[in-house]
Amino acid sequence: MKVLVDTSVWSLALRRGSDSTSKPVQELRSLIADNRVQMIGPIRQEMLSGIREEAQFKKLETRLSAFPDLQVTDEDCVTAARFFNVCRAKGIQGSNTDFLICAVAVRHRLVIFTTDKDFALYAKHLPIALHR
Repeated sequence: MKVLVDTSVWSLALRRGSDSTSKPVQELRSLIADNRVQMIGPIRQEMLSGIREEAQFKKLETRLSAFPDLQVTDEDCVTAARFFNVCRAKGIQGSNTDFLICAVAVRHRLVIFTTDKDFALYAKHLPIALHR
């Protein structure tokens, strides 16, 4: 099964001096080797945002270009808004990007790989599956 990898996992793996033996980093490497990783533009944008040096920006942009984006549709945006409303009604706050990740994952029948504990809260109320 294909896996939509959240920014939190990418950040761990790409951080300078990161622990390359951590379970999330090892799992990401395994998913990449098995050609199971999926990407969307908003995650790519989060990864590239805030990089001050152009050389570092270009290096990361090149690395991430190995993972083409799944198209985000109008339907995904509407579903993300519905997911936001469902969770908010249950007292759960989340970012627009988080709910867009959930919407794309549901439409493409992907599991979400994240270290962000908010997704476990979303999963109690949304039809998403988390990568274990």
